[in-house]
Amino acid sequence: MSPTVIDAGTVAGLIPPRKKDAHKRMNGTVCVVGGSRIYHGAPFLCASGAIRSGVDLVYVAVPAQIAGAVRSLSPDFIVYPLPDSKLTRGNVAKLMAWVPKVDAFAVGPGLGEQKPEMFVNALNQMKGDGRSLVVDADALRPQIIPSIRGTSAVVTPHAGEFERLFGVKLPADTDGRAEVVTEQARKGGFTVLLKGPTDVISDGARTALNETHSPAMTVGGTGDVLTGVTAGLLAKKVSPFDSACAAAYVCGAAGVEAVKRLGLHITASDVANSIANAMKTFDRIE
Repeated sequence: MSPTVIDAGTVAGLIPPRKKDAHKRMNGTVCVVGGSRIYHGAPFLCASGAIRSGVDLVYVAVPAQIAGAVRSLSPDFIVYPLPDSKLTRGNVAKLMAWVPKVDAFAVGPGLGEQKPEMFVNALNQMKGDGRSLVVDADALRPQIIPSIRGTSAVVTPHAGEFERLFGVKLPADTDGRAEVVTEQARKGGFTVLLKGPTDVISDGARTALNETHSPAMTVGGTGDVLTGVTAGLLAKKVSPFDSACAAAYVCGAAGVEAVKRLGLHITASDVANSIANAMKTFDRIE
């Protein structure tokens, strides 16, 4: 079956309406787990994407040494300082004991290289109890595949991370990439969102392409924003495949809008700040 191309009509049917009697937590909660001594921006950008997706609360769990820096960037997030700079068993245990019930975790942005078994333990602790996972960046290691197989997980690699995760070389053409992504999603038992000039999304049974993009979106951090939007939609109980499709389109549209205002000189923050305008087209209240 040929991949479908995502358009505004597709996305309109995927974004859930907001209830007239909505209250806090009804629209989902997200916890971003990331950051390191060097990378304090990545978890913030991911959280920015999540909050702009329309969820009610976003928690950001980062090493204590950068918690103050992340907290100072915005009053919109609840920042939890992790006692260790690595995703150790103790760190994860403390996080899981502290964090209130969340609907989705976004794991990986800015974490830096760590032992693969740390990621495996973390994902094993975070999955279950109705929680969804988005796995990105440094957490994309082949060892995690058994931990997320058969779960409502989405992985969001760029080409290099895809090859590291699956050990498979990607072809240059879109059709070839779609075939490879579909095969690996089917084998893995989770949803894959391959980022690129044309995003390829598959859960193994369905495959879609997102062509809404700007070449200015090569700027660092736009992938973190996409991870956050994906987590936000998962938290709102959109299916993994549909969340990935809608998030890819929305982030692409936000990037295009940012370029219209600023030219080929945008930052990831500009993309995050354009998410609301990209999504308001799909706003409904019931």
